[in-house]
Amino acid sequence: MRNKSIGQSLQEYGRGVIGGLLFSLPLLYTMEVWWTSFQVSPWLLILYIVVTAVLLLGYNTYAGLRSSASWKEIAVDSVEEMGLGLVLAFLFLWLLGVVQVYDMSLERIIYMTVIEAMPVAIGVSIGTAQLGTSGEDEEEDEAEEKDPEDSMLPTQNQGQASTLEQIMLATCASMLFGANIAPTEEVIKISADANPLQLLLVFFVSLALNGAILFYVGFRGSYETPANEKPKFLEVVWGLSLTYATAFCTSAGALWFFGRFDGVGLQVCIEATVVLGMVSSLGASAGRFLFDQEYK
Repeated sequence: MRNKSIGQSLQEYGRGVIGGLLFSLPLLYTMEVWWTSFQVSPWLLILYIVVTAVLLLGYNTYAGLRSSASWKEIAVDSVEEMGLGLVLAFLFLWLLGVVQVYDMSLERIIYMTVIEAMPVAIGVSIGTAQLGTSGEDEEEDEAEEKDPEDSMLPTQNQGQASTLEQIMLATCASMLFGANIAPTEEVIKISADANPLQLLLVFFVSLALNGAILFYVGFRGSYETPANEKPKFLEVVWGLSLTYATAFCTSAGALWFFGRFDGVGLQVCIEATVVLGMVSSLGASAGRFLFDQEYK
């Protein structure tokens, strides 16, 4: 986080959080991974943590955010990423009703969280380094100095895309992420076990993640505004509505196609769609930028 303002650091952490979720949400929805916590030995769990730490150190050394980082900065970044992985894994396992604080032993909660957290930590590292534009700030500054006229060009890339283009990219991206989970039993199990408050939290967390991706964390091709200028309220509402509605419809279609709506009522269908919608909307909001070659 060297020589960065608080806002830039928060954006960097935000990209890490989104990256961790993008690459690991399917594992957080997988029962076989949950069950591994009942079978793994303490020594194997320690080995799992050590291997992940080595991978984080290696990735941050050779492909991390700053090629000039010292060994101390690399170590600090790796510890932060593992910490974020643990926090995210616990929060989302709790949000999905997999971790039940009052009905599970502390040992079981720790085992399950650690097993899920290690892939999340790797995703955090990749997301921080690869999914944003802030890592190229110095190169962009140099380019602006060499050709100042280019810096006057419009930066609101997303405004140049038509609504149909946004919907198509969001649909493809949400289908890519959601279709991996829609055929599984986990979606129905999570939605059946969740109470109304948890489902409401899933909905609002989905919107919050979408908003962060679209308007805050600085993904490549996302909404860019001039300095000190915030996105307009209607722009935020439109972007969130379009993205989530597309992901919700895609999730419902995937669940229907794979037979998850057979013999169940409307309420169950909506609850299952909301659960899958968190994955699909995350893919829709991030993927529609990452998949569009115009923004590369």
